Amino acid sequence: MALKTIGAKAAAALDQELMSTGAFSIDQLMELAGLAVSQAGLSFRLKGSYENGLVVLKGGDGLVAARHLFHYGYRPTVFYPKRSKNELYQRLAKQLEDLDIPFVDDFPAAIESTDHVVDAIFGFSFSGEVREPFPAVIQALQETKLPITSVDAPSSWDIENGPPKTGLGSSFMPTALVSLTAPKPLVNHFTGRHFVGGRFVSPSIAKKYNFEVPPYQGVDQVVEIGSSEQKL
Repeated sequence: MALKTIGAKAAAALDQELMSTGAFSIDQLMELAGLAVSQAGLSFRLKGSYENGLVVLKGGDGLVAARHLFHYGYRPTVFYPKRSKNELYQRLAKQLEDLDIPFVDDFPAAIESTDHVVDAIFGFSFSGEVREPFPAVIQALQETKLPITSVDAPSSWDIENGPPKTGLGSSFMPTALVSLTAPKPLVNHFTGRHFVGGRFVSPSIAKKYNFEVPPYQGVDQVVEIGSSEQKL
């Protein structure tokens, strides 16, 4: 099954559509996205012994994923250097604090004591230069041998054109990618395990934006797409 991709403008419009005609709240969309990411992360645990996860984030999807990973039996740690003043993000962070999930400031030390990293720093809306404190984080991500799951886009990648030609992020290739709602054009440059998480998208909205909702199985919120099936 070949899945069509949607570009940055269409992805932004799709998000707005989900919250208008689709009647989803931002809380719901973050919860569904984070749940999908956590299920993709769970697949590593089923095939290995990855118990100590490190969630690196800037936004809300990673906070939700960390909560679900905890309830699956992981021991997640969260690197969240720039906390948002948004009430929703503050509530999501409070939920993690109530579970005694540690927030860490020392990223180099944290990555040395983890088994699996969730890269939820930047999503499809990223553009421009990577700003502090994230250049050192992305440098560490592209140098580590740990499995990494990136959310929607490997951080530092351009949504349309993939990794930078040179410099920071140019050699960053995560182990897995979770495309939210639908794959973005950067998947044409991605060679790892590819999951799609968008089971909540209605057929009418998918038709309007000209992409397919893949066949999800059972209660799964993600479906894995083979590398030969992900571009069109």
